[in-house]
Amino acid sequence: MNLAQAQARLAEKGQSAVLRFWDQLDDPQRQALLAQVEDLDWASLPEMMSLLPARAAEPAGAFEPALVTQVAGSERLAAGMLGEAALRAGEVGVILVAGGQGTRLGFDGPKGTYPLDPVTHATLFEIHARKILLLQRSMGAGIPLYVMTSPENDAATRRFFDAQRYFGLDSADVLFFTQGMLPALTPEGQLVLESPGHLFLGPDGHGGLLAALDRHGLLDDMRRRELKTLFYFQVDNPMVEIADPVFVGMHLRNVADVSVKVCAKRDPDEGLGVVVRRNGRWGMVEYTELTEAQKNARRPDGSLVFQYGSVAIHLFTLEFLRQEARIGLPLHRAYKKVPCCDARGRTVKPAQPNAYKFERFIFDVLPDAREALVLEFDRADEFAPVKNAEGQDSPATARAAMQAKAERLKAVSLC
Repeated sequence: MNLAQAQARLAEKGQSAVLRFWDQLDDPQRQALLAQVEDLDWASLPEMMSLLPARAAEPAGAFEPALVTQVAGSERLAAGMLGEAALRAGEVGVILVAGGQGTRLGFDGPKGTYPLDPVTHATLFEIHARKILLLQRSMGAGIPLYVMTSPENDAATRRFFDAQRYFGLDSADVLFFTQGMLPALTPEGQLVLESPGHLFLGPDGHGGLLAALDRHGLLDDMRRRELKTLFYFQVDNPMVEIADPVFVGMHLRNVADVSVKVCAKRDPDEGLGVVVRRNGRWGMVEYTELTEAQKNARRPDGSLVFQYGSVAIHLFTLEFLRQEARIGLPLHRAYKKVPCCDARGRTVKPAQPNAYKFERFIFDVLPDAREALVLEFDRADEFAPVKNAEGQDSPATARAAMQAKAERLKAVSLC
């Protein structure tokens, strides 16, 4: 793209101010900005504009908590056998969402390279990879791993896996792909320049997974491998039971398009979304969308009405993912503090929110599901996220949970 072409496109979209510092840029900066203008996700801009305050969507209607399934005894045993059969047949793949950096942990690098194990200091990536390796060996079948990175950490993630020899996994079965990026908009609908020659771009969210898989040809790769079920999780949960056969079996038995693992929230304000039924369809309501009354509503027995929260552990059928990739997922907005240029071209970090960021969420596939399964699990066994440097959901709490689980398993094995 040359300057004249960029000017024409920007003028057409009402974004000519993107080039306001053009005369101050050197040639490499100019070429980089032109490349950004050319590669921008222009197709999403009208939807982004529609989400600005003056054009805000109407609030969602009434909803009720979805039915949560518990599984135990002979039903659990049967589900496990069904899940193991699918794993042994090579019909299950794994999707790991790992686009984040370790900044909030005070760590310089991809979050997946953070050393967490309390004994071995294994990284999050190693913890997950070794679980997959053990599962492959016990099932006698390959389990391909699809790792979604971001443009910021993709190269570092690939180098790390290579340096660690893929933790024993077959490198041909570990496939990396980058999620998309979206610009930010001011309340007036203008694109945000982070510096005179660079547009601000942010990750398009975990819901960007579908477009990214499609763009990189990995939905076709999954079909070539004859996969039928995809297990999805996020890198910051070291406790996750990857492709748990019972979960896989319950998903298959219920002929679900999507399955969601949920656990009891530790308190009404915990930041977990809840699976709901709304107008006869499945859905997810984020914790920020619950009113104080909804968050604290209780049943006669004292339990919370919205007791169970989703922790981003899902199963999808491949054909459902392919369908949803064709349809596309909606955008969500958030008013944030976005680095931007002042009138003199200096980058400033605002003290208050100044622009809207946009993301897509993977749980927005739920309303299209013909059938969904919501399965309860014990958070002590499967959920201890690493999100904060200190306090709740920190490395310290995750390590304590991992040690407690190891001690429980050791006690059981000695019985």
